[in-house]
Amino acid sequence: MADLTRSLFAPRRGDRPTVAVLGLGRFGSGVALELMESDCHVLGVDADAEAVQALNGRLTHVVRADSTAEEAMRQLSVHEMDHVVVAIGGDLADSILTVSLMRRFGTHQLWAKANDDRHGEILRQLGVEHVVHPERDMGRRVAHLVSTSFQDFVEVEPGLAMVRATPPSRLLGRDLRATGLAGERGMRVVAVRSRDTWLYPPSHYVLEPEDTILLLGPTRDVERFLARD
Repeated sequence: MADLTRSLFAPRRGDRPTVAVLGLGRFGSGVALELMESDCHVLGVDADAEAVQALNGRLTHVVRADSTAEEAMRQLSVHEMDHVVVAIGGDLADSILTVSLMRRFGTHQLWAKANDDRHGEILRQLGVEHVVHPERDMGRRVAHLVSTSFQDFVEVEPGLAMVRATPPSRLLGRDLRATGLAGERGMRVVAVRSRDTWLYPPSHYVLEPEDTILLLGPTRDVERFLARD
């Protein structure tokens, strides 16, 4: 049985990326379904039968199992996955034990959900490079959208943001180099939507009223720059 299970879940390297999502609550299931849309092989794991049943047929594989149990995770070939997302929210101990197991497996691309700052700090001490705070990050995003003219706001990492916005009127008719948005101020327009087409603009691109820009830079600098008009 172990050999059959191992064969069934063996990652297909050189094909599509393989991802294990451990914990299929609201956050984990959302991540898993988005990964399926991105053409990944997704293994979903949860100890709750209802959570597993809810995603039956919607992921590449979905299994009821204990993510803290080493033998179970090895039988599912989680240790061979390209990426692992630990999306366990409710039980701090299960989250920590699962992350510790993934670290023992030597998982290089490890992502983990943190319930709060304390949880996040513990995960970082365990060596998790990608710690996600979905509730906190969403709160910040909504606050920025409510209080500014931004069309979208994503904090890529602490202190670094990407903003989708309409160019301020003072920038219209000027090229990116003249506006300081070709990297000279630490901020850069990384993409422009012009006439319903996204493009990667050269420094001599001239901004037009109908354009939408994606601006990347230090969070406070981006906020101040786009607030002025």
